[in-house]
Amino acid sequence: MNRDEIKRLLPHREPMLLLDETTLKDDEALGHYTVRGDEWFLRGHFPDNPVVPGVVLCEMIGQNCAVLIGDRLLGNTPFFTGMDKVKFRHTARPGDEITLTARILRHNGPFYITQGEALIGGQVAAQGEFSFALVENDEASRV
Repeated sequence: MNRDEIKRLLPHREPMLLLDETTLKDDEALGHYTVRGDEWFLRGHFPDNPVVPGVVLCEMIGQNCAVLIGDRLLGNTPFFTGMDKVKFRHTARPGDEITLTARILRHNGPFYITQGEALIGGQVAAQGEFSFALVENDEASRV
């Protein structure tokens, strides 16, 4: 999926859409994001030593996980409900291509528990379990 196809599923838009493309295969999503260097989150993190914040890596992973929900996302907003076993192992910097993996561990109704990671050059930069709930868009506007 390219960015336009991703936008059909995810409610995120620039500058918070943090997936350039993703491929769905079986029960997994394989996403990509290239750090350009001009992103808003790099301006002050850190001057003269730009590093993608860990929470932004988690957001990238979360968006890639949410794509796995597919058409069930239509009319809904995925809200993070938790992060567990999150580890940061490698920094992401301008010029890095981040590969994102995701799979659904389990779900119950609108609640999903997923597992994902961000890799740079085959090395794990971040990994963890991410849970979220699908909330109908009408209700999400009141949250």
